[in-house]
Formats: sequence, C-alpha cells, structure tokens
Amino acid sequence: MRIGLIGLAVLLATGAQAAPEKAIVAGGCFWCVESDFEAVKGVTDVVSGYTGGRGDNPTYKDVTNGGTGHYEAVEITFDNAVISYADLMAKFLRSIDVTDAGGQFCDRGDSYRTAIFAASAEQKQAAEAAISAAEKTLGQTIVTPVLPAAPFWPAEAYHQDYYKSSDIVLTRGGPKQKKNAYKFYREGCGRDDRLRAVWGAEAFVK
Repeated sequence: MRIGLIGLAVLLATGAQAAPEKAIVAGGCFWCVESDFEAVKGVTDVVSGYTGGRGDNPTYKDVTNGGTGHYEAVEITFDNAVISYADLMAKFLRSIDVTDAGGQFCDRGDSYRTAIFAASAEQKQAAEAAISAAEKTLGQTIVTPVLPAAPFWPAEAYHQDYYKSSDIVLTRGGPKQKKNAYKFYREGCGRDDRLRAVWGAEAFVK
C-alpha cells in the first residue's frame, strides 16, 4: 500500500498526463481539413498526408495521378481531456459533404474521397455512432465509411500549413497568385457554401 501511495505522489508531483491521442480522417483537400482542425480547441497538431493505399512513401504526384488508392488525409493529435474522439468525429462529419462519394467539392477522384480511419475497436464504435447520429440529424444516408487504420505517410513539406502561406504553390482553383492563394482556392472550390447547403447551421465552417 505504501508503494502505491508513493507512486501516486510521484505522478501528481511530476504532473504526468495521458499520452495525446491521434485520429486519421480523409475529407477531400488536406489543406482545408488541416486548416479547419488546427483551430479546434484541444487539437495540438494536424499533419497532412496520405493513407489507405498501396505502396510506401507515396508522393503527391503518385496519389493524384491515381492507381495507388491513397486518400489525401490528415493525422490529428488531440487532448482527450479537452475534446473527445467522438466529438472530434461529429465535428469532422460537419466539415465535409457526407453525401458525395466521388470526391469533395471541386476536387474529384479517389484521392479526394472521405473516410474515417479507426485505429481501435473503440474508435470504430465511436465513429459509427457519430455517423448514425449525424444521419438522424441530416435525414440522409452518409456515404463516408469507417475503415481500418492504415499506415499514414506525411505529405511533402510544402503541403504542411499551406493555408498559412502566401507563396505560389499548387493552387488548384485557377490562376496562381502570390497572396491569399489558399483563400482563393477554397472560395473558388465552393467548399463552405456547399457545407452550409448540406448542414445548415450545423456546418463546421470557420
């Protein structure tokens, strides 16, 4: 008993905390998902990358050319004491068009499909419950699947925090420009307008 009390005292004294948790989701353009979730309270990091396909260390060119089966995805690190995995999934579903199985907004094709990649039975159960609740709210079938977690490969450095950059890098929405390239892309792609059309007041739009 004395050893147990000492151990507890050490934990309290050192401020030991549970390890942060991770969630992997695919919501179309990873620039947008990263931008949305880095602003969520309790989220400590978001990394853009690729998952769910064949082959190791895929590149952006590999994925967008098709054939590898990878999704553009993000790995979200979060503090479960601040936001639960279930709440994170509810927010994620409201940040995407859950009725579109062919891509997201102006980005079409397999790499832009949506999915939740569950790393445990608990995550799978929570994700499926979030989908069931969202279907009741929406009154429609949600096509976003819950899939087993697969290796996550971080994307190239120029994709990370792209929404903060004003450089000319891979703008998909039209003419390239030096300032507000991400904003230009997001508005041109119609992401937020479509989210409001699908979810109404529940849309997760910053």
